[in-house]
Amino acid sequence: MDHKAFAATWEEAWNSHDLDRIMAHYSDGIVFRSKKAAALVGNGKVKGKPALRAYWEAALARQPDLRFRVQSVFEGHQMMVMTYLNHRDVLAAETLYFDATGEVYQAAACHCQGSDRP
Repeated sequence: MDHKAFAATWEEAWNSHDLDRIMAHYSDGIVFRSKKAAALVGNGKVKGKPALRAYWEAALARQPDLRFRVQSVFEGHQMMVMTYLNHRDVLAAETLYFDATGEVYQAAACHCQGSDRP
């Protein structure tokens, strides 16, 4: 797997705001964890592609200027961690686990909060 190429494709998909492009990276059984999901949909653990799509559709509607800029890519065995900045310069890290087909089946996003940023 070319982790840097995946990160570039992931960034382009998000910056397009095209949910079909974004969702193409994820398996049907995706499990996604995020404190931001808890705040928006009432659960920090989003299960399944339809639920994840609904969460991200709501998030994109609330942030029409959302953009990501990948900063670093850490490569692992059938997994990766990316750090990125959003349109508000909030630093985030996303951990992605890949199945045998190259789709993400588990992911988690973490965000620095204000003074926590190095």
